[in-house]
Amino acid sequence: MNKRILLCVVTIAGLSVAQARDWSYNDCIEYARQHNISLQQSRISGELSEYTLEESKAQWQPTLDFATSHTLSNTPWGYGNKNSYNSNYGLNAGWTVWNGGERENTIKRNKLQTQISSLNTEDMFRSLETDMLSVYMNILYAKESIAIYEEAVKLSEAPADRARQRMESRRMSRVDYAQLQAQYEQDRYSLVNAQGTYETRLMELKRLLELGIDTEISLQAIEWTAQEVLAEVPPIEESYQLALATDSRLKANKLEEESSDYDIKIAKAGAMPRISLNAGISTGYFAPGNNFGEQIKRSVSESIGLTLSLPILDGKRTKMAVARANAQRINAQLDTESRLNDIAQQIESCYIDLRAAQSRYTAGEEQVKSAELSNELVNEQFNLGLVNTIELLTAHNNLLEARHSLLQAKYMAILEHKMIEFYRTSSVTMP
Repeated sequence: MNKRILLCVVTIAGLSVAQARDWSYNDCIEYARQHNISLQQSRISGELSEYTLEESKAQWQPTLDFATSHTLSNTPWGYGNKNSYNSNYGLNAGWTVWNGGERENTIKRNKLQTQISSLNTEDMFRSLETDMLSVYMNILYAKESIAIYEEAVKLSEAPADRARQRMESRRMSRVDYAQLQAQYEQDRYSLVNAQGTYETRLMELKRLLELGIDTEISLQAIEWTAQEVLAEVPPIEESYQLALATDSRLKANKLEEESSDYDIKIAKAGAMPRISLNAGISTGYFAPGNNFGEQIKRSVSESIGLTLSLPILDGKRTKMAVARANAQRINAQLDTESRLNDIAQQIESCYIDLRAAQSRYTAGEEQVKSAELSNELVNEQFNLGLVNTIELLTAHNNLLEARHSLLQAKYMAILEHKMIEFYRTSSVTMP
């Protein structure tokens, strides 16, 4: 018993260590692959389509059933034996020889549906990967934002302290002190907001991973260089063609078009003649009468037959089924065209956003350098009494805004780089 308790403690400790580790992007993807509920449900849908395919293949097999009936009769005002017993036993077999091609086309259609289910699961996982990528980047961005606001708090705290001392020694007005103290409090408030945003982004990640509310999670830090941010990308047309070749939803839509062709053939089979073969063997027993074995032997009856069914009127069921199948075919074609447009827009949007982010990043680097120099000079001048409080606060806020804009541009560019990589290769590489 003590050994079992020790094993449980060790296991729980191991799980705690596993949850406490820093997660990489690949860790998140692999964990979500196994634990995401929507993904698991999609896999189950794929299994159900496999069962449907097996069921349609079984339509080639003959049917065989055993039937028996037992009847007890009573004739209270009859002559002789007033009670009688009658039983029948029979084996019946049937096989559809031809049903207008419905059976064959159903099997072909269901084969396509199993492939479509598999592609739908793959597409759901692809969507999960892109959602995970966006959330992952947002977490890293939020974490670096915290560092910026922490630095801002430090930068505004020192002037506020000096201002308090100068006010107390009557070398600064209460108005100027209040402005500097307000800036310090504003930076602290911004820091709290940044920390709240970071926690919210972590919550989004835990939701994607299906982790519990009490699970602690942190991400591995990644350092992005300017070369990575400003890296060139392949031609947009090449990326578009690769995206078409790797997109699971587009493949599924094209298979839906083929599937709808078989639906049309299945619907048209309703107007075709049907041929079926049936056979049976039966016997019975009646009491009172001869002994059971003798009656069973003498009552054996065998039959075999061929049935031809020619539909004449079916209340427009076949006509409406064909019309619905044709409409579904058109809808499948429109889905394919819509997906082609979506991919083109997504690729173009990535390239536009990437170029804009890279331009902002390049400008932002110079803006940060200028803002840092300006803030340093203004602080020195303020200490010498050469500039007023407004100029000091303006320089401080300009530096904060420049750093924040540079950070936004960096992560926007990296995100778009990774999205383009994903569209081209169906995978994302992370440091």
